[in-house]
Amino acid sequence: MKKSDLRKKYLEKRESLSDEEIFQHSENIFRNFIEYFKPLAKQKVHIFIPIHKFKEVNTGLFTDYFFSRNIKVFVPKIIDTKLIAVEIFVDSKFELNNWGISEPVSNEDSGVLDFDYIITPLLYCDKFGNRIGYGKGFYDGFFESVSKESKKIGVNYFNPDENIDDVWEGDIPLDYLVTPRDVLSFFNKGLE
Repeated sequence: MKKSDLRKKYLEKRESLSDEEIFQHSENIFRNFIEYFKPLAKQKVHIFIPIHKFKEVNTGLFTDYFFSRNIKVFVPKIIDTKLIAVEIFVDSKFELNNWGISEPVSNEDSGVLDFDYIITPLLYCDKFGNRIGYGKGFYDGFFESVSKESKKIGVNYFNPDENIDDVWEGDIPLDYLVTPRDVLSFFNKGLE
């Protein structure tokens, strides 16, 4: 299927989820992430703040865990047309941007490029790690700038079951996808 059709389909599927389903799925995704990756103190994690009106995975579970384990937390902020990584702390202040997305008040780019994990929002991911977001391309640009050693991890309620037909060379695939049921690893030949 084409990205536009998959985007529409998975926005509708996500919209049909109840608050209870989102809570349960988010907990299972969080648990699968922790059990599989076992993040350690001093590691650096870049993670998105969920857009609640779009029913995104509740990443507050992750950030609470990271703060309690002395894991460094960074979140995205859009400055002009670029995604920067702002380090946040338990007492960091947030505000809503023009799109209604919660972002840190700080505009200070951490300059960090060697994240251990980049936990990435998405609407859909196919069995080759190709992701569909909201179509702005912020994460593809961000992925270009970070260390190749950084693990790019998508989190989603749904497992891959359809290929994306219109992938182009500027699309940077994920390394892993964490769903309520599975942790999937992507390599050159798709799922391993």
